Amino acid sequence: MFKRDLELERQWSRLLVELEDILDKKPKDLNGVLFIIGMQELGKGAKRFSKEEKQDLMHIAICKILSLSGYYELEGQDAEGWPHWKMIKKLPHFDLLEQEKLLKMHVLEYFEKEYNWKLSSPGPEL
Repeated sequence: MFKRDLELERQWSRLLVELEDILDKKPKDLNGVLFIIGMQELGKGAKRFSKEEKQDLMHIAICKILSLSGYYELEGQDAEGWPHWKMIKKLPHFDLLEQEKLLKMHVLEYFEKEYNWKLSSPGPEL
């Protein structure tokens, strides 16, 4: 494992701990964090979502975090307030591990930009 991969995993672990402190429950994995971001971006608060809505929330999250690198652009919202995104540039072809790494990097950037969390600094400070 490369040094930058280790640093990514350290930052990721710090994010999960911070989310656990706020939510009183630690997200299990990347999908759990994407679900949280999707709920936040939807802005309708915590409620029960259908399986399809949960998938839609994760899609919202992926589009939002990848918009930070110009892959997606927000088109607007539908009548129910759900955001819709448009792909601006094609994503590079990655294997599953590279895809996960790309998403984790963008999730960390999301929390740093949107919430001013300092996840890249050494130590527990967030």
